[in-house]
Amino acid sequence: MATFRSAAVLLSTDGTRTPGTAGLFAEPARKGGLPSWAGDFRPANSAGSGPKDAVGKTFTLELPDGSTGKVVVQSLKSGKGGVVLALMGEDAPPF
Repeated sequence: MATFRSAAVLLSTDGTRTPGTAGLFAEPARKGGLPSWAGDFRPANSAGSGPKDAVGKTFTLELPDGSTGKVVVQSLKSGKGGVVLALMGEDAPPF
């Protein structure tokens, strides 16, 4: 299982950029398909609670090396540590 944790930016379709930290993981591909991947995104303190009404919407996740991947926000949790968006990848893992 590949894993990745680093600074990242969540890009919305209208061009809004939300900086934060992504923690991602990928499972091995089954029967020659693309490996599935998922993870979480924590918006930076300067980004507030992140994109509004994000659950169910597709975003582009941009990593520091410029690689990108499409993600769908599965859920949003708020707590003492801030906001966490659960992500599910739509294409090949960008890491």
